Amino acid sequence: MFDFQPTLTGALLELRPLVPDDWDALYAVASDPLIWAMHPMRERHQAPVFRAFFDDALGDRGGLVARDRADGRVIGFSRYSERFAGPGEVEIGWTFLARDRWGGRWNREMKALMLGHAFATYRTVLFRIGEENLRSRRAVEKIGGVLTDRVQTTTVGDRAIRHVTYAIGRDGFGAGPPGAPAPQP
Repeated sequence: MFDFQPTLTGALLELRPLVPDDWDALYAVASDPLIWAMHPMRERHQAPVFRAFFDDALGDRGGLVARDRADGRVIGFSRYSERFAGPGEVEIGWTFLARDRWGGRWNREMKALMLGHAFATYRTVLFRIGEENLRSRRAVEKIGGVLTDRVQTTTVGDRAIRHVTYAIGRDGFGAGPPGAPAPQP
């Protein structure tokens, strides 16, 4: 049975299960509108919109809070889910990081840890990304994600949002994405 909320530790960050008491610290990061500038849900920096995101993550039971190992500060979030995955697949997504942690190292380590954990159970990891979210698409490509032909359109309010899907297979993962540290158990 897959543990959707493990504690995973790398050199830079620790991922641990999301709990209701994480609201204040996580919203302090998510309230930065520039984090969401390329995201299909650009309003996610607003408290009511982020509350829906936060509550959905709690309900899906796959949310992980990212903490800086050096100072213990909450710096972001990511999540596992089977909601949009098929047999033998799991999705990693809903990821965001504080802007002072942008630039590759933090995201690479987060994804290396999560991929290593996922591949103990699943053959394929998916990343569904808003088609226009070029920052996230580039970040997934940098860790070895391959664009698939899967496309999904969802409706949020009166707006249609088109998502493209990237995949990384267990066989292609090896010791981790290029340049990433090896996952720690």
